Amino acid sequence: MRILLQRVSRASVTVEGRVVGRIGRGFCLLVGITHSDTTAEADWLAAKVAGLRVFEDALGKMNLGLADVDGEILVVSQFTLYGDAVKGRRPSFTAAARPEQAEPLCDYFCEQLREMGLQVATGIFGADMKVEIHNDGPVTLWLEK
Repeated sequence: MRILLQRVSRASVTVEGRVVGRIGRGFCLLVGITHSDTTAEADWLAAKVAGLRVFEDALGKMNLGLADVDGEILVVSQFTLYGDAVKGRRPSFTAAARPEQAEPLCDYFCEQLREMGLQVATGIFGADMKVEIHNDGPVTLWLEK
């Protein structure tokens, strides 16, 4: 699994003109899944996301996690994180898991985050999603397991 994590002041995802997921302060996670991914990768990444301390404390140091700031998570499935553009000019997406594998694993990942007490909003798997992200400072991380 690959995750592009952005710390946001707010984020939303719209499908066919309707907002289907919205959060305030927290993380927007673009989540890509490959063929070999299992619940073990999802468990590890959920724990990593939940435990990251990338919010500033009173001294301006990144010492606070999502729970400390009542943060929320917006999860958006993103098969293009497994795009390979090494050859030619059109990326290949053969490394991305098929929807019948990726969707249940993405759902499982979201459920693991919820079981940790986090508020999780999502897009709609496979839909043409319009994502609006308002970054909160220069915090963008690449997580992979």
